[in-house]
Amino acid sequence: MKSIYPPEDFVEKANVKDPAIYSKAKENWIDYWESFAKELHWFEPWEKFFDDSKAPYYRFFVNGKINASYNCVDRHLKEKRNKAAIIWEGEKGENRVLTYFDLYREVGKLSNALRNLGVKKGDKVGIYMPNLPEAVISMLAAARIGATHVFIFAGFSPKSAAFRMKDSGVKLLITADGYYRRGNLINLKEKADEALEEYKGVENVVVVRRAGNEIDMKEGRDHDYAELVRKEKAKSECEITDANDPLFIIYTSGSVAEPKGIIHSTGGYLVHVYATSKIVLDLKDEDVLFCTADLGWITGHSYSVYGPLSLGATVLLYEGAPDYPDICRTFELIEKYGVTVFYTVPTLVRMLQGCGNIDSFDLSTLRLIGSVGEPLEAENWLWLYEEVGKKKCPVVDTWWQTETGGIVIAPIPALTPMKPGSVSKPLPGIEVDIYDSGGKKAKPYQLGHLVIKKMFPGFMLGIHGDPKAYVQLYWSKFGKRVYLTGDYAYYDEDGYIWISGRADDVINISGHRVSLVEIEKVVKELREVADCAAIGVPDRIKGTAIALFVVAEKSDDLAEKIKKKIEEDIGRIALPRLIVFVKELPKTAGKVFKRAIADAVIKKEISGIASNVEVVKKIAEKIDKNASGVFFID
Repeated sequence: MKSIYPPEDFVEKANVKDPAIYSKAKENWIDYWESFAKELHWFEPWEKFFDDSKAPYYRFFVNGKINASYNCVDRHLKEKRNKAAIIWEGEKGENRVLTYFDLYREVGKLSNALRNLGVKKGDKVGIYMPNLPEAVISMLAAARIGATHVFIFAGFSPKSAAFRMKDSGVKLLITADGYYRRGNLINLKEKADEALEEYKGVENVVVVRRAGNEIDMKEGRDHDYAELVRKEKAKSECEITDANDPLFIIYTSGSVAEPKGIIHSTGGYLVHVYATSKIVLDLKDEDVLFCTADLGWITGHSYSVYGPLSLGATVLLYEGAPDYPDICRTFELIEKYGVTVFYTVPTLVRMLQGCGNIDSFDLSTLRLIGSVGEPLEAENWLWLYEEVGKKKCPVVDTWWQTETGGIVIAPIPALTPMKPGSVSKPLPGIEVDIYDSGGKKAKPYQLGHLVIKKMFPGFMLGIHGDPKAYVQLYWSKFGKRVYLTGDYAYYDEDGYIWISGRADDVINISGHRVSLVEIEKVVKELREVADCAAIGVPDRIKGTAIALFVVAEKSDDLAEKIKKKIEEDIGRIALPRLIVFVKELPKTAGKVFKRAIADAVIKKEISGIASNVEVVKKIAEKIDKNASGVFFID
């Protein structure tokens, strides 16, 4: 693939344009990261940059004292007091603008209210919210008083929300009455109440009135957000937190049935997202960043809140679906607010190509486009570069994970020649590699395990409540100093990295990680289901969709029952596109041989040795990789 070089005028104005940044970071790794840390505000400097004495539990900025809320709000007041921090638009077209001074006042009021409700340093604050300014305010208010926030994606079912609150030990929950999604009013308070029937540990619930829908308010427990903060003062002292105090816990799907709570630090995480917002997204004072991720996902945390706000940038936050009332809504938002930096997912990129005449929208303010969440195919990369960016916007395809906190592999837009389809090379200060199954470095074009060989400040502190899983999942295959990402990848002859997909039982759907094991566990709870296997299949819009193979009696009613249970227990994001009822599943060594099913559907190949090759052959004959709906195989 031919390399594409960034435009000269972009290079001239870029934050980073000295190619020596790579060699300097390699020669003096500590100075490299400390230079970014020193641009933030610390109440007390760190005593030691890196401590690996308890590997694989790595710690950065040891004994440094910092507050994330202060760095995202207070430190900008002198020069950016009246600058827009958050521009918000609701799905119905309403909009609000909060300046940095507005944000300071609102965060201060809520943090005082939380203190008065008994929230202390180290307590867990749940946030079950859509993309609202109050969601960002809640994150920063929790951080201000040293509490750890646990953000729960609003699309999750009550059962999923309850699991996350119970697992993390949430003491107080902040939610909303409702919100709008594709024209529908979603009663979020009702979902929250249902979750709290299952988890009894929440003492207080704060409710933001967004939609004005009728809701139940439990006396003594539930508090109206507006009434609560109205009586509070704006000035609120920041808790001085240690660099390695948890800032938040965020749940991600893994190769185990239950989601795992990833813990991120305050200091190291903030330094990482600050640095990568500056280096990769090239954020400047005049920029308007539109990151399309929901705040409930790590991308929303890192690049709609902590990264851009620590830089003092302006963030566009959108409540609704990006394709409502039509797929052109995204372009309307870019034009309306003069978006300069657009960070999105391949799913939306594919959807946007359905918008008729792109040239009818003024997208001339765009100067950089980014992608995250799954591999961005070369043809979609080129469409972004040529049709949306008009060849004047670098397209930075980024690779990172919930566990890494921020971007790990990506082009530096003014320095790195771009190859459509490749995430380029590791950022300065980060060392990755590709290993074969024996732990040897893979050869060019040899598919292998993507690993991280040198830690960096944004890396997770661990898994909440499960230290054994932390070691077993990430550090058992190649030792306690080589992190297993769970992705397959390969190098080309220039050292560029190409991501192939997940090596474990996790798939990416529209940029969201979904555990196939969790889906199987939920479905097997139905008494009618004897066994099941979930696989990922290609999807033109979502990138990957779920195909579910179920051992049960033929039944259209059961198919609907399965979908309902998945939606209730996990959420709509995990709904299968395809359900296939079979008499039995192919097995090897007593376990369901899922690769054989996947190869039969996707490649039409009979691979490996399974207990029942005949069922694999029937799947290959009758099920197409693009199929949807319900099928029965005798």
